[in-house]
Amino acid sequence: MADSAAGCIFCRIVAGTLPAPVVFEDDSSLAFLDHRPVFPGHTLLVPKHHFETLSDLPAALIQPFFSATQLLARAVEAALAADGTFVAINNRVSQSVPHLHVHIVPRRKKDGLHGFFWPRQPYKTPEEMEAIRKTVTDSVLRLRAGG
Repeated sequence: MADSAAGCIFCRIVAGTLPAPVVFEDDSSLAFLDHRPVFPGHTLLVPKHHFETLSDLPAALIQPFFSATQLLARAVEAALAADGTFVAINNRVSQSVPHLHVHIVPRRKKDGLHGFFWPRQPYKTPEEMEAIRKTVTDSVLRLRAGG
């Protein structure tokens, strides 16, 4: 592991200095069972190098990282005879370990997990929604143009 954050729990797991129940490994990522699962089989996928958020992940690693995510979602679902999976990434807010990781959680109908646990806040007016849509679209265009 070429670059890691000092003291990062996930970097220590990748390095093998902190044991974890590993379920998958490839050249660029490692997956292991979460020690505090939402449901049994809750898996965490991390890049082997330390990147704090999805925005920090280099473009060359996006395809292999999300291919591994897709593989693990299928594997968890099949292994646990789950009806589906919940796949999620937190960036900074609610990110308990500041190292990019994907949660892959097996789901069953009527398992008691009810989507997102925060209140919804509708747009006040159609004009507000349009202004925000335009702002986000403009930001996407700037980022795609390299700015």
